[in-house]
Order: sequence, then C-alpha cells, then structure tokens
Amino acid sequence: MWGYCVRLTARWPSIASLAPFIPVIAAWWIVTELQIFPRAFLPGPMEVVRSFGSLVYTGILPEYLQDSMVRLAVGAFWGIALGIPLGILVGLSRRAQTALWPLLLFFQTIGDIAWLPILVIWFGYGLITMTTVIVYTVIFPVVLNTVLGVRSIPIVMHRAALSLGASRTRMLWEVVLPGALPNIVTGLRNGLGYGWRALIATEIIVGTSGIGFLMFDARRAGSVVEIMLGMIILGILWYIVDSWILAPIERATGQRWGLVTR
Repeated sequence: MWGYCVRLTARWPSIASLAPFIPVIAAWWIVTELQIFPRAFLPGPMEVVRSFGSLVYTGILPEYLQDSMVRLAVGAFWGIALGIPLGILVGLSRRAQTALWPLLLFFQTIGDIAWLPILVIWFGYGLITMTTVIVYTVIFPVVLNTVLGVRSIPIVMHRAALSLGASRTRMLWEVVLPGALPNIVTGLRNGLGYGWRALIATEIIVGTSGIGFLMFDARRAGSVVEIMLGMIILGILWYIVDSWILAPIERATGQRWGLVTR
C-alpha cells in the first residue's frame, strides 16, 4: 500500500500536496460525529459540501467569487504597475532614495485597514475603495523587494555595460531589470498574498459582495456552515494561485539566474 502511494505521488506530485489535509479532514469529521460540540457551532464536512452545492446552484457563490477575483486583479495590477518603476527609481537614484525612502517607511507602518474610514468618506462603498486598499497593500512589498534587487546587482555589471557603450535605456533593460527580477518576483508573491488578505478584510467591513461579504453576512444570519465554507474557499483559492502559479514562476526565475538549482 505504501509503495502504491509512493508511485502515485511520484507520477502526480499534486496529489502529494493534498496528503497533509487528509488527517485534518478526518479529525474534523470524527469530532463532529462524536458531537463534542453542537452542530450549530461546528458543522461537519458533508454539511459544508451541501452548502457549497446549494450556493453554486443558486449562483451566489460564482458571482461573489468573480467579484473578489476581479477586485484582486485590478488592485494587484495597479500595485505592480506603480511598485516596480518606483522601486527601480529608488534603487538607482540616491536623490530619489533620500526623498522617498522616509515616506515609504512612514506609510508602510500605517495598516491598510486604517485607511478604510477615510476612503469610505471619499469614495463610498465601491470598487475604488477596495482597489485602493489592495494597491496600498501590494505596492510596499513590491517596492522594497525591487529596491533590494536593484541594489544587489554587482557594480562590475554596470561598469562592464558602460564600457561596452550601453545607453541608459539598454542598461535598464539588459542589466537592471534582469538582475533584479528574482527579487521582483518574490515581491510580487508576497504582495499578492498580503493583497488577498486585505481584500477579504475590506469585503467584510465595507463590501456588498465577495467571499468576505459572504462570510460576514453568514455571521449576521448565524450560519456557521457558510462561514466555514468561505474560509475553506479562501484557503483553496490562494493555495492554487500560490502553489500552481506564483511559486513556479519564482522558482523558474531563480533557476534562470542561478540562484537555485533543480
């Protein structure tokens, strides 16, 4: 039996990533079957599955999930589009570092949720408020990791490119960006993770749709099963995005530039 499991996971590595969840689900099922806690406070796995089917059938879950993913995509896009150029500027220019670094450190310490009250007054309960919070959350890991990547490029690389007659544009595209790319990808991975959590918190507080709003609305209705369903969906979605998309990109980038080996 053990040999069969080893061969199965070797053929499909994704199955091995699901193995740690089996004891958790089994323990959850045993606890609910023993009725250690009332079902109203701790529903079983099958109740969550039935709730999932019901919300999919009514169309509520697909619509809320789509809203959450659109908000994350828009916020992440602008956070990345603003964060990478800003990080390169601060990493290359001492004047920009002197002018902007204290501001970056100051605003980084202000939590994203702390902006919600004033953003609601400015923009109301809508996409702009949620997008601004996500951009604010994503941009700092991207900027800081980009700065680190730019500064980690050996000075001899710059001198070699200059000695060969490289212009500032070619220096940027052929030396700075490739050299800083591993750190930039790491910043993207961290920033998107923070942005995902900020999105859910924002939907819980000011949202009118989305997975976070689904959980908060279930709290008002006293439906623990929908709250647990929302938590499980959040974990599965981010696990898929991080393990199947972001982590392979980060690993491939590190291998490309010799930071890690296969």
